[in-house]
Amino acid sequence: MVAAANMVEVAALVGDTARATILAALMGGQSLTGSELAYIARISRPTASEHLLKLVTARLIAVTKQGRFRYYRIASPLVANMLESIKLVAAIEVPARYQPRSIQDDEMRFARTCYDHLAGQLGVAIADALVANKHIVLSEDGGEVTTKGEKFLCEFGADLSPKARGGRLFCRPCLDWSERRYHVAGLVGAQILRRCEALGWVARKRDTRTVKLTAQGRAGLVKTFGAKLPDETQRHIKGVRTGR
Repeated sequence: MVAAANMVEVAALVGDTARATILAALMGGQSLTGSELAYIARISRPTASEHLLKLVTARLIAVTKQGRFRYYRIASPLVANMLESIKLVAAIEVPARYQPRSIQDDEMRFARTCYDHLAGQLGVAIADALVANKHIVLSEDGGEVTTKGEKFLCEFGADLSPKARGGRLFCRPCLDWSERRYHVAGLVGAQILRRCEALGWVARKRDTRTVKLTAQGRAGLVKTFGAKLPDETQRHIKGVRTGR
């Protein structure tokens, strides 16, 4: 009964439109202030503060004070996994309704952050390349980095040391809600994103989970990973069936 009550409480917190918008914004992996989150959710700052207090109390998000600002973030990978799973269920199981797709929708589907790793067509393309080259193994049972893959990733600049790993999962498959295929999560996924950002291969867009692939990044991923990347310029702004 206690577990059921807790599940109801979490569902109620996530089910509110403003709080769901706040959580979705934080799924980009960046820490944001209350004012930024209020703007994104299109609510007043006092109202945002009430929502943020509830989410912090429930340990769905965490807060860090720096100077006169408070920065909010997703509390843990476990919470991020739950939110991404809800997104996946909504995309697959909820009856579709007609809705025109925008340029922003296409950009999100092409490349975005999923908490601390890459998702969308770009994330799936990287995962496909790693699997094809026998650097990793992904299945519904989990993920594994091969000896060859560990050498490749370390040469790429990923920090796979025990210190970097901490208590988190090393490599796991994350089912992409838009592509319905796996991208790479866990420490390996986070390190690939970190390294791509450091090299200037990808850049995050402010106030969104969307990631921009640079020309240098496209060339680098093709050459280094052997990734088969989709053409980002091909936008299909036609009506589509969505699960949102």
